[in-house]
Amino acid sequence: MSARVLIADDQALVRAGFRKLLESAPDIEVVGEAADGREAVDQARRLRPTLILMDIRMPRLNGIEATRLLTSDDGVAMRVLILTTFGLDDYVYDALRAGASGFMLKDAPPEELLAAVEVVARGDALIAPAVTRSVIEEFVRRSPTPSAPPPVIEGLTEREREVLELLARGLSNAEIAERLVVSDGTVKTHVAHVLAKLRLRDRVQAVILAYESGMITPGQAG
Repeated sequence: MSARVLIADDQALVRAGFRKLLESAPDIEVVGEAADGREAVDQARRLRPTLILMDIRMPRLNGIEATRLLTSDDGVAMRVLILTTFGLDDYVYDALRAGASGFMLKDAPPEELLAAVEVVARGDALIAPAVTRSVIEEFVRRSPTPSAPPPVIEGLTEREREVLELLARGLSNAEIAERLVVSDGTVKTHVAHVLAKLRLRDRVQAVILAYESGMITPGQAG
């Protein structure tokens, strides 16, 4: 099944470059382009792409606000992959907090950009373990006093809670499998169950939930 992609960037040449790259992949279809954040929201709601490549700095509505609007739409399964010229800074933190499923630097090699689109389009979060840990450190620094864990967490099995805590600490599936002495496939199944039960989009949201609910506290990451 092809990934339907919307490209949102205020520079026409950048959009053209991404379109050419994406259309070189047999399983990716570019369904539209947007030159600013407001147009990105309108186009996304009309075209219903699988994935939106979203620049952060755009006129009328920036990529972070556009992401927040789209990921808060009820019943909409679109995912957002943020494109930025910046590294791990306030922009990236705010984008992930707004509901983005990951981010890529604009100057990443073409093969990495294509792989990123495929990863996010199939429902995974594009956050490498090392990056996840950096994001976790930022959440720890910024997080307010933890609130009580939401009641829905009580519906997790003991093993699912273990998996949630480990992935929230930034461990990859392989690292979780090694820690729990189970197969990678078993970990993937547990992660899928956790996300489904908690109604989370991806593991980025799991990190947010774990810290904001107090399941994980500073000093536990890693």
